[in-house]
Amino acid sequence: MGVPSPGDIRPDRSTLLAFVGVVLFGGLNSIGVRQTVHELAPFWGATIRFGMAGVIMAVVAVATRRSFPRGRGLIGAMLYGAVGIAGFYAFLYQGLRETSAGTAQVLVALAPLFTFFLAIAHGQERFRPQGLAGALIALAGVAIIFADRVSANVPIGSMALLVLGAVCTAEAGVIIKWTPRSDPFATNAVGMLTGTALLFLLSVLVGEPLAMPAQPATLIAIAYLIVFGSVGMFGLYVYALRRWTASAVSYMALLLPLVTVTAAAILTGERVTPSFLAGGAVILAGVYVGTFLKLRRTRPVPAGLPECVAADIQMSVIAVPAATESGTA
Repeated sequence: MGVPSPGDIRPDRSTLLAFVGVVLFGGLNSIGVRQTVHELAPFWGATIRFGMAGVIMAVVAVATRRSFPRGRGLIGAMLYGAVGIAGFYAFLYQGLRETSAGTAQVLVALAPLFTFFLAIAHGQERFRPQGLAGALIALAGVAIIFADRVSANVPIGSMALLVLGAVCTAEAGVIIKWTPRSDPFATNAVGMLTGTALLFLLSVLVGEPLAMPAQPATLIAIAYLIVFGSVGMFGLYVYALRRWTASAVSYMALLLPLVTVTAAAILTGERVTPSFLAGGAVILAGVYVGTFLKLRRTRPVPAGLPECVAADIQMSVIAVPAATESGTA
């Protein structure tokens, strides 16, 4: 008897609430990041956030006597931190200085498609025409978004940075599949602290002012990003993943932009145009076709807890790798 599909498993109330919490916290993260870059230099702001979140994760791992990764697992965790934390957030924080939170979240939602093609390039997956079709559909949506944002005087360079960030989080998904499995809390602590060190080094190299936040709105945003947007979101994600299928949980990649766009319009008054909504819908349709749509019934792959999972909007990267559990994952 085969493993049941996501549609065959109905989550209980606590699991469903955890899933909703992940989507809500993740959807609000871009808004929090955008608030911090109004006062703090981007790389320095990311350093503060992940330095504190990484310490909290490490304390939790030590207090609960979890095993930290060693050998290849340690190398994978550090690579994940370098690419998925330092790389992704370097582009994200810089791009959000002149781009709306809603635009950022929609563009980062391309990560599952990038993961699919990078996995093919690394020899981890086979090419599927469905993936190419999804990419072409999503590309049309990106063109619509770019045209709409350019007409609103949003710099193309800022949007390009966000797309590069999506590529980084996609590559982090490939790293996750390559890395041997170990405790996710301990591994993420290593990844966050590695990313923090690189972000701090980058901040120093470009000469950013290392000022501590003073504005109440910035302090609230940072506190939210650390407690709810990183540690809290990760904890809820792990809880939901243990009690539901990985493929079902990965659908958060399609829901995060909806939360971000809606919340940004309500909380910050971000302007949402019909063209932007159309472009976002086309992008999400492309992601769905390329990475989620089941054209035929195949033998399901057992879902397990991945060694690394991102603690922010880059969690969309799990759309491909989290459902895979093999000897090299």
